[in-house]
Amino acid sequence: MIAHLKGRIEDIGDGFAVIDVNGVGYLIFCSSRTLDRFVIGEAATVHVETHVREDHFHLYGFVDGGERAWFKLLTTVQGVGAKVALALLSVLSGDELTHAIAAQDKAQVGRANGVGPKLASRIVLELKDKVAKMALSSVSTTSASTPINSATSSPATSDAVSALVNLGYSPSDALTAVSHAANKAGEGADVGALIKGALAELGPKDHG
Repeated sequence: MIAHLKGRIEDIGDGFAVIDVNGVGYLIFCSSRTLDRFVIGEAATVHVETHVREDHFHLYGFVDGGERAWFKLLTTVQGVGAKVALALLSVLSGDELTHAIAAQDKAQVGRANGVGPKLASRIVLELKDKVAKMALSSVSTTSASTPINSATSSPATSDAVSALVNLGYSPSDALTAVSHAANKAGEGADVGALIKGALAELGPKDHG
């Protein structure tokens, strides 16, 4: 299993690149976002996801661990293969995917080639809880392989989601409400403002 490759970019094509590692050229399939970071002739380190099938051995390359983690997460959804996952990562960053899934924004997800309305609905529905749980986990720990990065899951956002979960709301509902509140409040909103805005959407939790 190949985890990463370090070498020189030898060629860049439509959806792929070739990286030379000690005289061996490895063909890697990549999102356009990753390909835009490569320069022919320059050194690069590529995170790799290896797919071995009866009829092929494919390497999928990513400029960072976060994009690779999103690729793995997306391909857990029925109907999302490697090609569709790369198409999604080509048009949406990890930040944008997180917000789109939290807000159940099927139109945003549907911007990718090969993603129709039904598949877009399946993606946002199936990944909503997973993304919410990752947002909660980022409150106490940060990992390079976590799809939600610091720009998306800011301390204020994560703390607001955590506070709402402690009040009895589900992680997915909390993340959606906080995401909407953050969009309305704009950058720099503090925890209190996010919680207040989210509660205005959710309404008081009935504990009785």
